[in-house]
Amino acid sequence: MRTDAEIREKLRKIEALFAGATTPGERQAAEAARERIQERLKKFEETQNPEEWRFALENPWSRQLFVALARRYGLTPFRRHGQRRTSVMITAPRGFVEGTLIPEFDELNRVLVEHLNALATEIIASAIAADTSEPDEVAALPP
Repeated sequence: MRTDAEIREKLRKIEALFAGATTPGERQAAEAARERIQERLKKFEETQNPEEWRFALENPWSRQLFVALARRYGLTPFRRHGQRRTSVMITAPRGFVEGTLIPEFDELNRVLVEHLNALATEIIASAIAADTSEPDEVAALPP
């Protein structure tokens, strides 16, 4: 399992990748990556009208990650009155959402969920029972 420092570095590298980093020094500069992505958003805002987007994120960690990522790039996540807590709304240009935000979120979310699953499995195995495998599948009961 990865350490906390390793998972943080992996997340920084993913952001640098989506910002278009080309050298090892750039990949380590998460702030520069964030600024490049914000510049990309500004360019999209100059050429495309913003659209309202709704995302349904059941997993609370994924929702928290999405909200943080949106805020990192200057977007304002919100939820309309009456919407479920799993809904997150943003207003942003289509090119940015489809070309940068969603692909970056998907990759970051994959790494985060993988890490949290490994951590949960380790904790359950050490505190409850070592066998955390899926249950056996048995034949259906006759009608």
